[in-house]
Amino acid sequence: MPSMRDIRRRIKSVTNTAQITKAMQMVAAAKMKRSQQAAINGRPYAIILHNMLTAIHNQIGNEAQENPLCVERPIKNEAVILVTTDKGLCGGLNTNLLREAAKFDSQKTLFLAAGRKGSQFIHRTGRNLVASFTFHDTPQYSEARAIVKMAISLFLEAKADRISIIYPGFKNTMTQIPLNIPILPISELKPIQSSSFNSSVADEKSDNSVMLFEPSAKALFDSLLPHYMNTIVYHILLETKACEFSARMVSMKNATDNANSLIKELTVHYNKLRQTGITNQLLEITSATSAFN
Repeated sequence: MPSMRDIRRRIKSVTNTAQITKAMQMVAAAKMKRSQQAAINGRPYAIILHNMLTAIHNQIGNEAQENPLCVERPIKNEAVILVTTDKGLCGGLNTNLLREAAKFDSQKTLFLAAGRKGSQFIHRTGRNLVASFTFHDTPQYSEARAIVKMAISLFLEAKADRISIIYPGFKNTMTQIPLNIPILPISELKPIQSSSFNSSVADEKSDNSVMLFEPSAKALFDSLLPHYMNTIVYHILLETKACEFSARMVSMKNATDNANSLIKELTVHYNKLRQTGITNQLLEITSATSAFN
């Protein structure tokens, strides 16, 4: 049975832990707001770019297949861009992503890891890691461009016949779901609604038939396609950071609540032991007094 001294030490230790988790919760909350705002600010541009590229794709028709990034081949090998976090302490966020990545055939799949947790998983499981990338708490467009450049290189060199990306989708502060979407080849483009990006921007319907492109729709499509890919991955990096800080804030809040609950239980136990000790001392004094009398 633990002594009163042991319980006091444990209460102090748990109190220090609760202070640390509380501080981490507040830091994650502040970063989460900035990350969510950055993702929301980028969504209108991403929506407009996608819808414009869709309009061009529909206008040029079969000519779009002449672009190397739109060529469909029999799938012999594929590549996966695995977007995870650099640090832990964010609940089951990374676990769900790695479980999704484990579904791919390790013999026929190349991996591009964006985030240290994904890179460590690929090394640990003996999978084929082509390149590893890191990105800041505030992702930069250049970081997304480096990832896309490597992915396009694998596709054009026929080292991968299909390229997918796995990343956490932000549903709400409490829930982040792992998503697996193909990004190459670009075979079909459909107009998207703002709700697909959880954006409050109102969509404006436009008549694509009156659009005129200079120098030509095909030339504009070819030049916009790499930029479109960069924008997709950049937006995914922003969303990943929003998911990371949301998951960490919730995880640290749960840890703080558990620590406070444990402190209360230990305090009650300590008071019971203290009360028992005082009672025993009073009984000893009373017994001694009765013996003298």
